[in-house]
Amino acid sequence: MKTVAVIGGGITGMSTVYFLNKRLQSSKRDVKVILIEANDTLGGKINTRHDHDFMMETGADSIVTRKQNVAPLIEELGLQEEVVYNATGKSFIYIDGKLMSIPEDTVFGIPLSLESLAKSDLISAEGKVEALKDFYTKNESFTKNDSVGAFLENFLGKELVERQISPVLSGVYSGKLSELTIASTLPYLLDYKNEYGSIIQGLSENKKLFQSNGSKKFLSFTNGVSALIDKMEEKLPNVTFLKGVKAERLEKTNDRYRITLSTQEAIDVDLIVLSTLHSAAQAILQDDELDKDFKQLKNSSLISVYLGFDVPDHLLPENGTGFISADNRELKCDACTWTSRKWEHTSKQRNLLVRLFYKSSNPNYPDLLKLSEEGLLKVALDDIAFSLGLSATPVTYDVTKWHETMPNYHIKHHEIVQSLERKLEQSFPGVILAGCSYYGVGIPDCVANGEKSANWAFEQLTAAD
Repeated sequence: MKTVAVIGGGITGMSTVYFLNKRLQSSKRDVKVILIEANDTLGGKINTRHDHDFMMETGADSIVTRKQNVAPLIEELGLQEEVVYNATGKSFIYIDGKLMSIPEDTVFGIPLSLESLAKSDLISAEGKVEALKDFYTKNESFTKNDSVGAFLENFLGKELVERQISPVLSGVYSGKLSELTIASTLPYLLDYKNEYGSIIQGLSENKKLFQSNGSKKFLSFTNGVSALIDKMEEKLPNVTFLKGVKAERLEKTNDRYRITLSTQEAIDVDLIVLSTLHSAAQAILQDDELDKDFKQLKNSSLISVYLGFDVPDHLLPENGTGFISADNRELKCDACTWTSRKWEHTSKQRNLLVRLFYKSSNPNYPDLLKLSEEGLLKVALDDIAFSLGLSATPVTYDVTKWHETMPNYHIKHHEIVQSLERKLEQSFPGVILAGCSYYGVGIPDCVANGEKSANWAFEQLTAAD
């Protein structure tokens, strides 16, 4: 009997075994599928915690609805009745000592229209005039391998990028815009510039792609995002799950592979999908040529702090769902989500639940990383007092450090991944890389990559018949 091993039980790994099992069942193929997960629980960066009538997502808190590939999976898993959507409300940028609203008609802070640009309170009249060059300046040199920051500044101006776009976009992609490529962030912006002659015009012409769900831009589940992982596991009785077991190395044995586990046991398999962080994949493969590429990949970090208060969330100073900080001199946090306002299902009593983010791009991060849980709690409470004017003792809190676990798609990322793919095919045929370290962040991208990996494994199995 053929055996397929998936190493890593995050959303990519779980999607891989789910879609592979689905194809194996429909074709009535007798193949053993094993998932190996170093932690005691599945889900990776998906982890829902319940305490004091609050629900806290210590990792990913939602699924973007604009990407439609997760909808069929939700239906297959029978989770339609549990779907909840984000509440409406303004998003703010904390800048110049106050909360200022991000114009609603934007994508990652980029205006979808001239009207949106004109109405922005974040940009001066001079900055708005500078942004108009987007309409009359042609793209003569930028490709998708260039910096998205340089691209946006060149056509939209420095002020619009620094005050309105960068706080939003760099937060999503965990890095400085100058170090992120167009290809790994928003490749369609270059297409729009080339086709319509203007980034803003291109976004305007394709507005429906970004606003097709109205205010329902994100979704979750009544019992949290972990419901997605739990339902997948429930639907996979034919898959062998090895939890709390680390894959330490692999070696080729004739036409198969032997995986040595932390239990000192070894299993022989035919195909392997490595859906771990790149650092873990590097340690497992132990190959000098691959190391040259692995060492060039970068990770970012963040610290997540939840605070739950025994006070109603209508005490928030604005009718909104949170803010991004554009000035780390006044606040140490990079962003603050008003979770109980954005996601009503997270607070049964409608009391205030907030989540603060501290990222490695923040100049305060090295000092914050050294702090104890109690020290980080104090920093978070100081930020809440300063930004929201709230002084209260939380009834619950959660501090989670995601250190060196957030992929950073820098300028050479795509080139490095392609090199890894070529070398892996030569030295380790029957082994592929998968996951957010290489192919896209966010649950929809990870699910898509998992399905692609499953299709690869199935095609390898059928080709061997």
